[in-house]
Amino acid sequence: MKKIRATRSNMQTFITGGQLGAVAHIHNILPYAQPAAKKMGGTSFQVNNRFIFPPNLCTPFNYNQSQMECINLISDTVTRPTPEMLEAMMQAEVGDDVFGQDPTVNRLQEKVAAMFGKEAALFCPSGTMTNQLAIKVHTQPLDEVICAHDAHVFQYETGGYAFHSGVAINPLAATHGKLRAEQIAAAIKPHQDWLPRTRLVVLENTTNKGGGAYYTLEEVTPIRALCDQHGLKLHLDGARLFNALVETNEPVAAWGALFDTISICLSKGLGAPVGSLLIGSAECIAQARRFRKVMGGGWRQAGYLAAAGIYALDRHVDRLKEDNAHAHRIGALLAQLPWVHSVKPVQTNIIIFDLVNEFTAEDFLQRLKTHGILAAPFGRHTVRFVLHLDITSSMVDRVIQVLKSFSW
Repeated sequence: MKKIRATRSNMQTFITGGQLGAVAHIHNILPYAQPAAKKMGGTSFQVNNRFIFPPNLCTPFNYNQSQMECINLISDTVTRPTPEMLEAMMQAEVGDDVFGQDPTVNRLQEKVAAMFGKEAALFCPSGTMTNQLAIKVHTQPLDEVICAHDAHVFQYETGGYAFHSGVAINPLAATHGKLRAEQIAAAIKPHQDWLPRTRLVVLENTTNKGGGAYYTLEEVTPIRALCDQHGLKLHLDGARLFNALVETNEPVAAWGALFDTISICLSKGLGAPVGSLLIGSAECIAQARRFRKVMGGGWRQAGYLAAAGIYALDRHVDRLKEDNAHAHRIGALLAQLPWVHSVKPVQTNIIIFDLVNEFTAEDFLQRLKTHGILAAPFGRHTVRFVLHLDITSSMVDRVIQVLKSFSW
């Protein structure tokens, strides 16, 4: 592989908030990238022949090759492009996507639409945007959206359903983030002047706050039938859908057939640096494209990022089963530890567990941090681990060793 000079012009794609977010392979880029990063306001540190930004993720550690490597279980969004993915990005043919003239973006959109048996797809910067676009195209102001009480569209998208679409949310109590058709049927509002009009149902697969639980086609089919009966649209927040499909072995196109729109994320377990896609009919995606523009989501030479998505879909889907297996290993141990109160059933790559009342998540996470392990609080006594592309089997061994060593 030829050497790539890490100048502002060829690394600016990876800059976010003044910090570089790329992983540059040391053999070709490190001698140039470090001074370039500093010049652009970024900082760096070196682990196992990788150039990683920023260093404060694992403070108080200042890692180098002679020290332990940080194990980041905060989310699968922390994944970094592999050297091979970076090479594919650098080789991408690009154009101006606002004019529909970026050939790599077009190829990604066509590829994903065909996978799901849909007419079209739209490449966007984030899953929040694709979900909000779906709500926007399926509803009118004063309509209502039904979802689970712990759904991402309700909990973690800043009330965007109200801001962008002027709609209400009807959040239903869900078991591990999953709804049943009879629940939804009971929540559909009658047509009265003083009530919002039920218009859209949103399901999430896998469920984030539900601990990575997943729906099967058999579970979703009656929900689709109910939506058809009542004239409702059905959207899938499928940010981690492929983590489920490697377990169920269900056809991707069968999922496409059940939903009016689907959102998938490329930057979680699939390992791309940026991007999600909204998938649906040609008419729906044409509308979404206009709304994407008004939300500030139109972009130019996005083919560099689309190339990472194509690479991920071609090479990183099957390996998601490894992440799920790693989560099962850690979850099985946690269920046996005396300082763990309970663990949600582990089905994919997410582990959510509660500590006994004597211990807070904050104290636990600080203790993990002293061992070079990062994770996320999910409540006063609740912690989330997420397994992903950057977590190796040997790292899982070390997490298990550290957890076994804890005694309170």
